[in-house]
Amino acid sequence: MDISTLAALMSPPDLSGCRTVLCIQPHPDDNEVGMGGTIAAFAERGCEIHYLTITNGDLGAVNEHVSSAEIAAIRARELEAAGRSLGATVFHQLDHGDGTLEHIPALAGEIAEVIRTVRPDVIFCPDPWLSYEAHYDHIVTGRAAAQALLSSGLPLYPRGTSTRPWQPQAIGFYFTSEPNTVIDITAHFEQKFDAMALHRSQFSEEILAMYRIYFREQGRQLAEGRGFGLGEGLKVLSPLHLHCFVDARRI
Repeated sequence: MDISTLAALMSPPDLSGCRTVLCIQPHPDDNEVGMGGTIAAFAERGCEIHYLTITNGDLGAVNEHVSSAEIAAIRARELEAAGRSLGATVFHQLDHGDGTLEHIPALAGEIAEVIRTVRPDVIFCPDPWLSYEAHYDHIVTGRAAAQALLSSGLPLYPRGTSTRPWQPQAIGFYFTSEPNTVIDITAHFEQKFDAMALHRSQFSEEILAMYRIYFREQGRQLAEGRGFGLGEGLKVLSPLHLHCFVDARRI
C-alpha cells in the first residue's frame, strides 16, 4: 500500500458520479429537513431519487381530534408532494408505527431488501451517532441503514431473500455534527423550504421562519471558503469505514 492508497482510504467517497440514490427517513418529513437542498441538487443533475420512509408518522398530530389513521394518511400525501417538489420520483414505505422502532437487525433486513431492489449508488439517512439525539426512531433507522449497507452485498443476506446482492458505494449521514462533505445548495435553498412548507401538518409559519434563519446561517458557515454561498453537510463513509475501522471518525 503506497501513500496515495492510504490517502484514498482516509477520504470520504466522492458522490459526484452518483446516478441513483436512496434517501431513507424515519418519518415523512426528515429528508426535506435534513437534506432537502441536496436532494434537489442531485435531482437537477439527473440522479434518480428514491425515498424510503420507515414509519407512517402516525403520532405526528398536533390536533387532539385527529386520529392516528387520519394523520398517517395526511402525512403520506404530504411526504410524496414534498418529495416530488424536490425531484424524487419513487416512494417506498415500510409503514411501521411512529415511535415503535427498536430492533436494529430486523429493520436492517427490511432496508436491505429495498437496497437490493433499487440498487442505488449511495444511500442517505440520519446520523445515529449524533450527540443528544433523543428520538429512538432516528437512532434505530440510522444504525439499521448502516448495517443494511454493510451486509446487502452478501448473497445470503437477509435470510430467505430472493433479491440479488447489491452494495452501494457510500452512505451519507444527514443531521450530523461531523460533516466531511458539503453540498452546494445555494440555488436550492428556497426549494428546500418550499418542500418543508408542504408538510402543513407539522410546520407552522413560525417554525419555518425560525428554521429558515437557522439553516441559512448554518449553510453559510458550511460553505465558508468553498466558493459558494450555502451548503448542506453530510458525513459520507464507504462500507469499509463501517466495520472495525477505528479511524472512521477522522474521515
